[in-house]
Amino acid sequence: MSDGLRIGIAGAGSIAFGTAALLKDNGHDTMLWSPSGAGTKALAGGRPLAATGGLEVGFSPRIASSAAQLASENDILLIALPAYGHKAVMDALAAYIGPRHRVIISSHASLGALYLGDLLATRGVSVPITAWGTTAVTARRLSPSEVRVNTVRKLVDLCTVPDAASHTEHALCQRLFGDRFQPRDGLLAISLSNLNPQNHMGIALGNMTRMERGETWSQGQNVTPNVGRLLEALDAERLAIAGALGLEVRTIFEHFHLSFHVPVASVSEMNQEMHAAGNGGTGPATADSRYVTEDVPYGLALTAALGRMTGQPAVLHEAGIGIFSAMYGRDFMAENTLLNAIDLERYTLDDLRKAARTGLLESRDAPKTS
Repeated sequence: MSDGLRIGIAGAGSIAFGTAALLKDNGHDTMLWSPSGAGTKALAGGRPLAATGGLEVGFSPRIASSAAQLASENDILLIALPAYGHKAVMDALAAYIGPRHRVIISSHASLGALYLGDLLATRGVSVPITAWGTTAVTARRLSPSEVRVNTVRKLVDLCTVPDAASHTEHALCQRLFGDRFQPRDGLLAISLSNLNPQNHMGIALGNMTRMERGETWSQGQNVTPNVGRLLEALDAERLAIAGALGLEVRTIFEHFHLSFHVPVASVSEMNQEMHAAGNGGTGPATADSRYVTEDVPYGLALTAALGRMTGQPAVLHEAGIGIFSAMYGRDFMAENTLLNAIDLERYTLDDLRKAARTGLLESRDAPKTS
């Protein structure tokens, strides 16, 4: 396409590959950057990237060797890697982001947009930062040059900080990815729009021995009635926090309906429908899974913190953090580098409400970088 845009993607995993394939399918020109260099080694060596499943695309993305190159050769930067890598990538990119750039976080976690915004503010730079509540695709990386796109989501929640840029950045996302975005009311709404942490918590707790033994198992099939009811109860806690904040977010039923195109029913029934259609996905075959190592510290921890701040304690979320910490012999609450850098406990709920629109946490020093 003659009007294709150039997008630099920080990341080289399943979501980065799948997102690059979707952009290519829409006629855009992507560059991938693997912070370690390992994720793009095969592609840099000349192997094309092949996407199958929900998208059938073969192409050769540009490859960046550094954060500086990614920023210098692209006006649009998209962060698409596990949340535990967000701070390091933001630290690396911040020195090279200028007023011409626009940033998208896919998907946003642990108020990372505020962390990046404050990093840029110390340099006198302000750019629109768009936060997605989830990813545009679900995908599994099959090899160093292959990705299976399981689904392209019909609807993705988003917001932009500062909120004055919301209209233009919504239009940008539509131009890049198609008409699949639902604007939400600030970063707190986006923070409560990502259902993966709560869903993955219930799935992992119900299937931990399968994960530890490295079994091959259907995720949808194993969202049994008991697991489904746990997911629904976790969702009720999240919705109560959103309600206390006066925010509208999607329900778990809307999530499965819009993401996986199944009729609305109980959560277990919807997952059984996904399994029957061959779209139930395969569960993690290791305990070292982002379902726990990413979603507990970077997803459940923020929901729990917001529950405490709003007077709507997320008892099940808090219990899940404690259970997983005991299982893994780790303090997952202490592992969130973004919330630790922001030092969330220094702020009031009113501070967060304001920052959720401006993109900046005020009345404090620059964010910690160590």
